[in-house]
Amino acid sequence: MQKQRLVILGGGESGVGTAILGKQKGYEVFVSDKGTIKTHYKNVLNQFEIEWEEQQHTEAKILNANVVMKSPGIPDTVPLVKQLVANGIPVISEIEFAANYTEATIVGITGSNGKTTTTMLTNHVLQQAGLNVGMAGNIGDSFAKQVAEENYTSYVLEISSFQLDGIVDFKPHIAVITNITPDHLDRYEYKFENYIASKFRIAMNQTSDDYLIYDADDEVIVNWLEKHPVQSTLIPFSLQKKLENGAYIQDKNIILTIQNKTITMPTDSLALEGKHNTKNAMAASAVAQLLNIRKQTIRESMSGFQGVEHRLEKVLKIQNVQYINDSKATNINATYYALESMTTQTVWIVGGVDKGNDYSDLLPLVHEKVKAIICLGVDNSKIIESFGRVTDLMVETTSMSEAVKIAHKIAEKGENVLLSPACASFDLFENYEDRGTQFKNAVRSL
Repeated sequence: MQKQRLVILGGGESGVGTAILGKQKGYEVFVSDKGTIKTHYKNVLNQFEIEWEEQQHTEAKILNANVVMKSPGIPDTVPLVKQLVANGIPVISEIEFAANYTEATIVGITGSNGKTTTTMLTNHVLQQAGLNVGMAGNIGDSFAKQVAEENYTSYVLEISSFQLDGIVDFKPHIAVITNITPDHLDRYEYKFENYIASKFRIAMNQTSDDYLIYDADDEVIVNWLEKHPVQSTLIPFSLQKKLENGAYIQDKNIILTIQNKTITMPTDSLALEGKHNTKNAMAASAVAQLLNIRKQTIRESMSGFQGVEHRLEKVLKIQNVQYINDSKATNINATYYALESMTTQTVWIVGGVDKGNDYSDLLPLVHEKVKAIICLGVDNSKIIESFGRVTDLMVETTSMSEAVKIAHKIAEKGENVLLSPACASFDLFENYEDRGTQFKNAVRSL
């Protein structure tokens, strides 16, 4: 019998992980990357005797595939991908491929913001409860690699819309949608409804035995569910309304009721500050409750969690000024949360590659909380235009060390310096991690 041929486009974490799993399951595997493959990944591919190429796509070696796994970074509009689809060859994501080879309980978490924190928080609770759990998707080691090499009974997966675009039968037992705000619209024909539909693919194969946890304060989600009902059992969470089933706030307590079991947690015991983090904690607690984890374990986990690097990360206090690294805020909504959680006057470092941002939502918060804006981007014209009248002081900079030095001069005792760029980082930095690390290094060398 001839081996099935698995072709993988993209030799990064998800591609190499899928190659390892494909090889283990008896596929003939070929990895093709239009860019260069990192040395570490080449060594892994060679070790597993997997054929690969870089800086090109040899069509003759790709169009003869039985199935293609493409990296989430490659858009569906690329001619090669269109050709594969036209030829009837399934083009799927790593999540779809790997899920076929595990019997584990899967928790899938998506959303425009908060998904990393919610994923890490959920993983933290399940680990504290002694579950044999793996964390993957957009975070950590590749899901496919873990399926090949570990024997986890549960997975918590952070899943992007790009990964959901490549699913066919994938079905998490518990799905979470943290929120939906306009992001990555360049990949969705600039139509917000296409992006919303993409996020809701997380629930498309769910049955009444599965669960969808979602933010009931998010009108986008609520309206979509009214028009496009899902099969799964709904578990809403809200900061604004009382819910019989799900999580809500009463007298500074989170009240979480699922299947007639209720758990109460004081909001001031949560390790992470801010309204958005209360929502993340509600979502993670709901997952834990559905998996029958003890109330005490849930409470302890929520109060002991350390947070995510580059997400409202407190770096240092210098002369009673708090420096905060929120480099992971690559869109308006994430920065909105950051500014909303500031309790004193703030010097705000903002800018980068704009993904079609509309800054008007931030105006009231900037008016109330921001004493100075430091622009850190190659092109800052839109930021200057949006906030020029709202704040007295605006400075343009071209390097992180310069931005931090100026912030240090402007900020006074009891104030904050916040890096929350609201933009992608690729104009001056490798990625948001590099940007955040440079910020922390610059603060530490003041």
